[in-house]
Amino acid sequence: MRRILTLTLGVLRFAVAGLLLWLAWEWRSPLFASIRAPAFAALILLPVALIVLEVVMRRLGTRSLGTKWLPGTLLGAATAIVAALAAGTTLFTDLHFRWMRYQVLHADAAQVERLGRHFMIGYRDDPAALRDLIERRAIAGFFITAHNVRDKDAGTVRQEIDGFQAIRKRQGLPPLLIATDQEGGAISRMSPPLARPTTLGDIVRSHSDATERQQAVRSYAEEVGRSLASLGINVNFAPVVDLDHGLDNPNDRYSRISSRAISNDPKIVAEVAADYCDGLRRHGVQCTLKHFPGLGRVFEDTHFERASLTTSADELARTDWVPFRSLMQQPGMFTMLGHARLTAIDAERPASFSAPVVSGLLRGTWKYGGILVTDDFSMAAAYETPGGLAAASVAALNAGVDLILTSYDPDQYFPMVYGLLHAEAAGKLANEALERSDRRLAGAITEPAAQITRASCRLAGNSC
Repeated sequence: MRRILTLTLGVLRFAVAGLLLWLAWEWRSPLFASIRAPAFAALILLPVALIVLEVVMRRLGTRSLGTKWLPGTLLGAATAIVAALAAGTTLFTDLHFRWMRYQVLHADAAQVERLGRHFMIGYRDDPAALRDLIERRAIAGFFITAHNVRDKDAGTVRQEIDGFQAIRKRQGLPPLLIATDQEGGAISRMSPPLARPTTLGDIVRSHSDATERQQAVRSYAEEVGRSLASLGINVNFAPVVDLDHGLDNPNDRYSRISSRAISNDPKIVAEVAADYCDGLRRHGVQCTLKHFPGLGRVFEDTHFERASLTTSADELARTDWVPFRSLMQQPGMFTMLGHARLTAIDAERPASFSAPVVSGLLRGTWKYGGILVTDDFSMAAAYETPGGLAAASVAALNAGVDLILTSYDPDQYFPMVYGLLHAEAAGKLANEALERSDRRLAGAITEPAAQITRASCRLAGNSC
């Protein structure tokens, strides 16, 4: 009986060691972004404690049983080995990340600037790392969200953003792109300090008359644009122009497109989104159409798993793509690429870094010359693809994507740029694609800056 109990406890300890080994491989993934420091400590201390426990248990077992029991001894040794591998893997992955970070920060400054201008990142509570990248000219801009403005008033937020922009002005570079998600309703990352706006969908549902709806949307957009400009934000990742197909996935924690969509009518979505974007631009805030190729028909939540859009291209062209295609013809329009695989065109890669989707459909067939920004590469549908984020970054830029967003886990910036540096050295980075993207970005960044200056002057009550 004692041996059965010993064996059972041994199996449990081995299972814990196996779990720790799996976590050791994953702890540098975006899944652990918010708890990375305590995760590192736990993945060192717990395996060591498990090894010590195995040594103690073997000694106690020998004393109580009077001899070494071979199954228990082998199981204990296996547990200790797996625990040691977990601790070693944790240290290796951390050192590997630090090596990549060191290589990026000590690479040729001009090369890092040339590659870094295609990235937007997020930042955690301490903005020092973000400021360092801005000083190095290593990013195009950053994403600001709720945890960055928590317990801060509007004046403090504006002061911090102005401080970042002052660095760029001193460098003689175009202003940083400062982006947020201020869709309205639950997705209002700047509320507080800003008042929480309603959603475009709510406006559509409460105004059946087209003229009244247009007036309400324009007034709403003016207020959203004015409030974002007052903080110094010049890009809003809105509106959602995915159609509402009424999908209800109980495991969908974050996408929830049906609750964020404007309507199920593509004509109404296109009209409302056009008026909304016009209102934002009046205050120097660039809107962003999202999430191409459309997530309204996608059941999975791309934050946590790979997803596919299996509808035919002909059907999408008649429905879901109507708002995208009509609005993307307007000058200076930003578009966000989602991480669903558009199986009718490319069943292997997410749309966000698919050459057939980006260079074939959007840049080729549709002749789209505006800015393409990816959805957050911290999402599982992106980082769990074969080759990881480094390969995804190379594929995205080669395909014609302009900006790669990594907002939830800014640490991923370093492995991606490290991968791009090696890809460029190996001749695997398409310089012509980067040059075309640079020209698009130059115009996109300069124009909103002038608009923001005018908007700020209006808010101050003078004509500058």
